Amino acid sequence: MKKQFMTAMLAAATLSFTATASMAAIEGCPDSIVVGTEGAYPPFNYIDEGGNLKGFDVDIANALCDEIGAECTFQTQDWAGIIPGLLANKYDAIIASMSITAEREEKVDFTKKYYQSPARFAGPKGMDVEISEDGLDGMIVGTQRATVSENFLRDNFGDVIDIKTYDTQEEASLDLISGRLDLVFADAIKLQEGFLASDDGESYEFKGPSFSDPEWFGEGIGIAVRPGEDTLRQCFNEAIDNILADGTYERISNEHFGMNIYGE
Repeated sequence: MKKQFMTAMLAAATLSFTATASMAAIEGCPDSIVVGTEGAYPPFNYIDEGGNLKGFDVDIANALCDEIGAECTFQTQDWAGIIPGLLANKYDAIIASMSITAEREEKVDFTKKYYQSPARFAGPKGMDVEISEDGLDGMIVGTQRATVSENFLRDNFGDVIDIKTYDTQEEASLDLISGRLDLVFADAIKLQEGFLASDDGESYEFKGPSFSDPEWFGEGIGIAVRPGEDTLRQCFNEAIDNILADGTYERISNEHFGMNIYGE
């Protein structure tokens, strides 16, 4: 039922929320911005039971729009189509926990990072597994498709594991619970806050080390804009600096995670 509700809510074309324009708008920046986000990646972006778009990405986007002095509206888009949607002018920017990678930089321009998180494996408690080619040989591992996590798995363990990909990470976690997967692999904060800390995840835990090699995971999570939209990119960069300096970023991060996830 929960999955059906989420699917129905994501079918809506656009969900709009307005950020109150700051009195100290950044000069030369737009007065309205349409933000594309997935809406299916809790706790970063998701639709709650009341049909409201929530999450860390959403709160950060609203804070940035407020700093810029822009009216901020949101449009949900499935992950696989989120960059094509930007390039098709469906929205002005992507704020959806997107890693800054060289492959994506061939299609879009990125701001500086607004947080950074490694990726990790998770599996049943009590399961003894070594995260290596030998240790993972023959295992079935689930991850969200079209992500840096999928690329990492294919490049490093694709010869020895069976990789199952899903439209959302929640679908992968459900298959782990059902026993159709041995492990899942995803952003560590996503797994901790969106799965392991939940009632459904209480019988599961992280396995092995964290992975953050820039070759696959880039230089952090950034905001994507269309190529050449340098004014908008610089507006976001200045706004990121401002909310880091005035404590707004730390407050939002603490509200969601109990810590500052910006990274070094």
